[in-house]
Amino acid sequence: MSSKTAIYARVSTANGKQSTDSQLLEVEKYCQMRGWANLEIYSDKVSGAKATRPALDRMVKDMRSGKVERVVAFKLDRIGRSLTHLCLLVDEMSNLGVPLICSSQGIDTSGNNPASKLQLDVLKAVCEFERNLIKDRVNAGLNAARARGVRLGRPSTLSSRRDEVLALKQQGLGLREIGRQLNIPIASVCKIVNSQKQVADN
Repeated sequence: MSSKTAIYARVSTANGKQSTDSQLLEVEKYCQMRGWANLEIYSDKVSGAKATRPALDRMVKDMRSGKVERVVAFKLDRIGRSLTHLCLLVDEMSNLGVPLICSSQGIDTSGNNPASKLQLDVLKAVCEFERNLIKDRVNAGLNAARARGVRLGRPSTLSSRRDEVLALKQQGLGLREIGRQLNIPIASVCKIVNSQKQVADN
């Protein structure tokens, strides 16, 4: 089966009145101009408070199975639930070799685009900055706990994923969804979250 161009559109709304139609029209026109004919639309209409997005999850699953050649969206902020989530998606797309194109912002990480490496490096630099901020906040919390006399114990083998888990939990994602996004067992996610709760309670 030939790979396809995935078009992703999202509307964040509390009243359900907004529509993805204008996004889709612009993106479909852009794809037509680029000569991409094998299109599939993934469209979510969710409230800002809702973390899960079925269409986005389905698109990521198709990416992992090799069915998606590229992802096109109207704007960068249509893709990620948050900056942290966007960073995880950008990393995964890069690892899978799936370029991200945002038609209204001139973003195109395709390998045949002369500016693609620069754009990808900039996105990764922003993501790395965000990860460092999260790490600093977590470390500050742990240091404060130690100052209060909390015994934190020997560092867990899960410590390398702790920052990502806590960041996604803060964004409102459920434990199962966090495990799916990070590809780690839900039991490991529970251990990290419960450990953090114990630190906060003390």
